[in-house]
Amino acid sequence: MKLDALWSLVRKIPKGKVSTYGILAKKLGTSPRAVGQALKKNTKLIIVPCHRVIKSNGELGGYVNGAKEKKRLLESEGVDTNNLLAFIDDMNI
Repeated sequence: MKLDALWSLVRKIPKGKVSTYGILAKKLGTSPRAVGQALKKNTKLIIVPCHRVIKSNGELGGYVNGAKEKKRLLESEGVDTNNLLAFIDDMNI
């Protein structure tokens, strides 16, 4: 998987929406786990807003700055972190 392709997809997730590791993996032809591992390498957290990527079951998933910070960022964008699945942008899959 090319990181540039992943970064490009993550930048397309609108503010106030989320996508899943699985949706991104499907778009890139890889596994959700590979997407998660790649997102750990993101050093440009504001430019590439990986806090908007969640688990397919609606759980937050990981974040380099911790789950508490991921939750805070999503809530600051108007995302109800108690109902994350309602905010999914499927990226037209």
